[in-house]
Amino acid sequence: MVPLLLVLLVILVLFGAGFAVEVLWYIAIAVLVLWLLGFVMRSGSGRWYRW
Repeated sequence: MVPLLLVLLVILVLFGAGFAVEVLWYIAIAVLVLWLLGFVMRSGSGRWYRW
């Protein structure tokens, strides 16, 4: 019974880590798109965002 619970716990942790990594990939892609839009949409010498 204990090994089965350990295996289920490991599966749950790995699933949670995989979901977190996938969410981080989506966040990284969104930041990259905003960064590229900042170069495309900038006016003059300044950027349209302040960071």
